[in-house]
This record gives sequence, C-alpha cells and structure tokens, in this order.
Amino acid sequence: MAIVDMVMPKMGESIMEGTVLNWLKKVGDTIAQDESVLEVATDKVDTEVPATHAGILVEILAQTGAVVAVGAPIARIETANGTSASAPQVAAQAPSSSNGATPQAEPAAAIAAASLMGNALALMAEPQKGRFYSPLVLSMSREENIPMEELERIPGTGKEGRVTKQDLAAYLDARKAGPVAAPAAASAPVAAPAATMQPASVPATQVISTVSVSGADEIVEMDRMRKMIAQRMVDSKRISPHVTSFVEADVTHLVMWRNRMKNEFKKREGDALTFTPMFIEAVVRAIKDYPNINVSVDGDRIIKKKAINVGMAVALPSGNLIVPVIHNADQYSLVGLAHKVNDLARRARENKLTPDDLGGGTFTVSNVGSFGNVMGTPIIMQPQVGILALGAIQKKPAVIETPTGDLIGIRQMMFLSHSYDHRVVDGALGGMFVRRVADYLEQYDLNRSL
Repeated sequence: MAIVDMVMPKMGESIMEGTVLNWLKKVGDTIAQDESVLEVATDKVDTEVPATHAGILVEILAQTGAVVAVGAPIARIETANGTSASAPQVAAQAPSSSNGATPQAEPAAAIAAASLMGNALALMAEPQKGRFYSPLVLSMSREENIPMEELERIPGTGKEGRVTKQDLAAYLDARKAGPVAAPAAASAPVAAPAATMQPASVPATQVISTVSVSGADEIVEMDRMRKMIAQRMVDSKRISPHVTSFVEADVTHLVMWRNRMKNEFKKREGDALTFTPMFIEAVVRAIKDYPNINVSVDGDRIIKKKAINVGMAVALPSGNLIVPVIHNADQYSLVGLAHKVNDLARRARENKLTPDDLGGGTFTVSNVGSFGNVMGTPIIMQPQVGILALGAIQKKPAVIETPTGDLIGIRQMMFLSHSYDHRVVDGALGGMFVRRVADYLEQYDLNRSL
C-alpha cells in the first residue's frame, strides 16, 4: 500500500487557484482512476476534477469552500501498487495543511498577519489597479463592507502580490484593533480632506443604502455565477472608459446566401448554419485590417495580440451569460467556424465547457439580435478593449443606388454597436473598425460556395 497526494490541477491559462464546491466522494470510498472526485469552481467555469490514482480516499485536505492554489494537495489516496513514486513532488516537500493551502504560503501569511496586527495598520501608498481577486476574497470583502478602493491598497502575500484569504482576515483583525495608519509613502504630515482621516471601519467612499422590502417582494440570493458577472461588469466600467459607435448595414446579400445554403449545409455537415459564424468571419477579417483593436492594456503598456481569439456571448438556461472563445479564429473556414460556434454554444448550455474554452479571448461579439434587440451598448470583457453587438436583421425600405439612378427597395438591415476602451482606442479607429465589419457583410458574395 502507498499513500499519494491528489493535487489541485491546472485548469486553464492564467488560473492559479480553485474553490472547492462539493466533494462527490467521501472518506473511505473506493475510487477508480479518472473518476470524478470533487467539483471545483474557478473564476471562469465550474468543473469536475477526476482522481489521479485508483484506490481508497483516506483523507480530504480541502473542505468545501476552501480556495486552493494550483498544485497544492487536496486529498490523499491509498493505492495498491506499493509505491508512491507517482505521487507529485509537492507532497514530498512538506506536509499539507488541512485547509488546502500550500505549506510555503503559510509563513508569508503569518508574517503578513504579524505586520498588520497592532494599534494601527498600514495600507499601501498606491492602489493596485487591475489586481486579481479570488471569488472568496471578493465575497469576504463584500460581507465586511470593504470598498474596492480599500481592497486595492491591502498588501498581498499571494502569487504576483494577490490578496489571500489569510491576508484579508489579518487585515480585518487589525482594522478592528485600531485606526488606519498613513500610507508608507507619506513620510511628512500633509493636509488632507477630513474624509480621508476617518477610521477604515467607516470608509469615506462607501454609501450605505437601505432597500425597502415589503411582504409582496421576493428576495433571491444571487448564485455564484451571477455574483461573478456582477463584479466583472462593475470592474470593467471602473477600468475602461466606454465609448460606443453605431453603424447600420445592408445585409441583404448575406441573408439571401444563407437562406439558399442552409439546407445544403445541414444535409452535408449535419449541423445548422446560423448567422453567427458569418458575423465572426467578418469580424476576423476586420481585425486583420485594424490589428490595434486586437490588444490589451497592462498599466502604461499596450500588448498587441498575434492570435485572434474571438469570444461569443452565450445565454444560459439559468439566465446567466458565459463567453466561450474560438481560439485562432482566423485559421478556420466558414464551415469550421459554424461547427465551432455550434459546439461551444451546445456545451455552454449543457455546462460542459472546460476552463480553456473560456480563456485567452482577444475580442468579443454578442448577438443581441437573437433576442429581438435592434442594438445594444455591450460592456467590454477585460482585459480586451473592444466588443461588438450585432442587432436583429429587419426588413426596411432603403435607397438602392444603381447605374441608372436611385431606387427605393425592401432591404435586410441591421445595426452593429461597437463598444471600445477609449484609453487606447480613439473614435476614428473604433468607428473605422465597425464600418469595415459592415462593409464585409454588405459585400457578401452571392456566388460563394460552401
């Protein structure tokens, strides 16, 4: 017999930790290799984690609700192979803690707690804008009425300066013990507004509002995904100054081609041909024409993305929204895009997406027309700088230019709404980009083959 540690797996690009949602097995259960043992939530998706070894689950190291770093032990399995050589090296380095945190993180957390405890606590002089916060830390800060402005100044001991659960707990203990000390950078007394001299327990920027509830009202607790969406939308508006440009496009040729080819596509490919892959194809072509749309912002730096990874917003049966990503969308044909769009949409509604399906997006499209909306002002998916909303296609009277004069005819028209980050995308670029997408849709080739 041998005891091996089962560790928190890496579940996608940039994901550094996961929250234990539920254990599917209990101590003493016999498990097969690759059998699902627990459910884990990341900042991108909920997923089941399979067993790394076959054997008996002898100990659970991370209880429900624990936030565990990637690579940290979460359970111990007794195997029958008589060797522990296959156990990850992290298990041999140091004993695991009962809450699923890595042993190496404990001294740092203890140091942070010790430095914060006392009659006063020190906040950082400069807020850490754009720093990642785990769902647990955000939940704790909301429960303790800590505004984002205060959270951004709390020193973090986690990876890349992130605030851990232990950091926040130590900060809360210290805050109760005394007032906020001046930031370290303020070496000399400086006159400050009275509001900044208040104790941290009553943040000056916080406005507490009371919601009146009567017996005729129903109170519904947000689910985890809705809380995450709410936080991301607020963060996006706080980070990016949003501007939206609108263009109306005549997509008559595109509609005619799709109506003529959809039955053939269904018969040949066994899948539906919707408008979405046609829209994404036009967006990809426009990104190639205007590559400065395919960027992200990192402080004072602009990062130009070589890969064109297009996210597509999908409405879930629960009413929530999720954005799976078509990676390297420029390398797909229209047929390939159609299959990819249908596959991602189907797996999103069946809750079968993987973390990799949701990471790495560089631009996003949202087909609000599928809900009958003619246009919208979408919110940017951080750290991207642009998102395009596609409105409903409607028949309208329009002017048709011909060599022999202008005519009035019935045309298929739609609005495109492009929201962009005005820090790095000016009106000219944002407007030209959405106009170019409309041009590609209007100039659709009626003689195109599948």
